[in-house]
Amino acid sequence: MPETMTARAPQMPAFDYQPRPYTGPTRDEVLAARRQYTNPAVFTLYREPLMIVEGRMQYLFDETGRRYLDLFAGIVTVSCGHCHPKVTARMREQLETLQHATTIYLHPNMARLAEKLASKMPPGLDVTYFVSSGSEANDLAVTLARLYTGNTDVIAVRNGYHGGSPFSMGLTSHHTWKLPVLQGPYVHHALCPEPYRSGLGGSPEEIAAAAATDIAELIRYSTPGRIAGFIAEPIQGVGGVTSAAPNYFREAYRIVREHGGLCIADEVQTGFGRTGEHYWGFQNFGVVPDIVTMAKGFGNGAPLAAVTTRREIAEVLAQRLHFNTFGGNPVSTAAGLAVMDVIEEEGLQRNAKVIGRRFKDGLERLAAVHPIVGDVRGMGLMLGVELVTDHQARTPASAETIEVLETARELGVLLGKGGLAGNVLRIKPPMCITADDVDFALDVLDRAFTRVEA
Repeated sequence: MPETMTARAPQMPAFDYQPRPYTGPTRDEVLAARRQYTNPAVFTLYREPLMIVEGRMQYLFDETGRRYLDLFAGIVTVSCGHCHPKVTARMREQLETLQHATTIYLHPNMARLAEKLASKMPPGLDVTYFVSSGSEANDLAVTLARLYTGNTDVIAVRNGYHGGSPFSMGLTSHHTWKLPVLQGPYVHHALCPEPYRSGLGGSPEEIAAAAATDIAELIRYSTPGRIAGFIAEPIQGVGGVTSAAPNYFREAYRIVREHGGLCIADEVQTGFGRTGEHYWGFQNFGVVPDIVTMAKGFGNGAPLAAVTTRREIAEVLAQRLHFNTFGGNPVSTAAGLAVMDVIEEEGLQRNAKVIGRRFKDGLERLAAVHPIVGDVRGMGLMLGVELVTDHQARTPASAETIEVLETARELGVLLGKGGLAGNVLRIKPPMCITADDVDFALDVLDRAFTRVEA
């Protein structure tokens, strides 16, 4: 990276938009009320909590009108852009027409959105149940797998995150996200196939094969020999943008199916074109799951999630009454229809591929000159940068990661962090991000890395 990159002040790209004057309560008043009246488990990211009052496309604005480049997209939730005009207009139109009615009545949005999803799935995956969150979707997916197979045990993957409900917390495999309460039972966690921190040794393909074999060993030693299913993120999000060599999912799915289980792809973060090359994350690995869960970017911020599967699997839920009050809500499904239209019409999947490649190439150039960078990984606009204090030992640079986030915020860029040690920068911006935005972000990261290395 040229020396001049760290010598000049980073310049945020021009943006033809003026935020409204903010006239609400002050930041200190909001912070005081939050501390007094909201559960203390609700945390903020920065030392001095940031107050966001407006958003437009890939940018956010605080109460002073200062603009920030959003590289975390509301934790991978804003797919098309903050307050995207088409998404906002479709939601407003629906809100003014019918806000809620529940699924006991017909409404065109739910059926149209289910049909639209089916058009994006491999043949046979064409029946959808709508819910409101990724945790709900993963809960329902496992329920379907258990009902369909008649088996109980479920295999998840270490370092994975699948939600915070009582059951999905059991699927999650990070002690930092698991409260000491009774969690979803009969869940077993297989070895993580990602190569950077694996203790298995060998090439990425050999690590993937050994991790898949561990699923068979878990089934042999920890279950009755037959399982309900296997759930995994194509790319682990909270875990630090970790993934496996392509052979992992092929081998894992084969083993699971040989033991009676269904394969569940958790697309809560990887779906809707974010990985660039494909619409769904699982397509990058040459497999077809039995059940797909999705949320986050599906609604561009509206509470919308879903479980899509084959008809014969879906039918097992009809043996009893089953109902979700807000699943298929007209306003949320209007958002989902608009999101899928915008992704197609504005070429956002291709943008994720092209701009994501530009971003990753730039991060790899930074890695070549900054010792703090241990690994750069990911696909499309789902990227991770693992920071370490020692390359050989791969010692997590947890404290330094916090400093990078603070410096980036100071310079106008908002990032996320993940990984069990909190030492991975999570870069997952709205998919409308531009090449100029990427260059600005790389400039900021170069300065931030230089500061923590000083």
